[in-house]
Amino acid sequence: MRMKKLVLVLSHLFALALGFALGVYLLPILIAPAAPSASDVAAQGAGATYSATFRRDLKDSDALHWGEGTVTIGARSIAFAGKLAPGPDYKLYLSPQFVETEADFQRLKASMVRVGDVKTFDNFIVPLPGGVDPARFEAVIVWCETFGQFITAAKYR
Repeated sequence: MRMKKLVLVLSHLFALALGFALGVYLLPILIAPAAPSASDVAAQGAGATYSATFRRDLKDSDALHWGEGTVTIGARSIAFAGKLAPGPDYKLYLSPQFVETEADFQRLKASMVRVGDVKTFDNFIVPLPGGVDPARFEAVIVWCETFGQFITAAKYR
């Protein structure tokens, strides 16, 4: 009888943990706003000063944390045409150095500028805050703030 109760408790705890993990992963997908169209992203990128590529093969990118596509950096916005692995609380940063690990991100975070939130996983356009000059930086980074996870980065200068 004791063994049966133990199995029952463990199976319920496992189901609860699995449900929580799936919720963390799926909720951002379910509540994400509509992604900008390819033509909107292309229009933003047309006047961009810089262009770079997010790649899946960076050191701290993995099956759940990655991005691939083209990112363009202009005077007023950063636009991305491609895909990001879905997740919660993504932030876009400009960095004075290219990083591809969580440790390097944490080491340089104080010298970075947080541009804004990334709420879509197929394409995005994030306006640059006033006074931010992309020429003062050399890389753009997507970071998961809640879980401290490196998603992707690209060197544009």
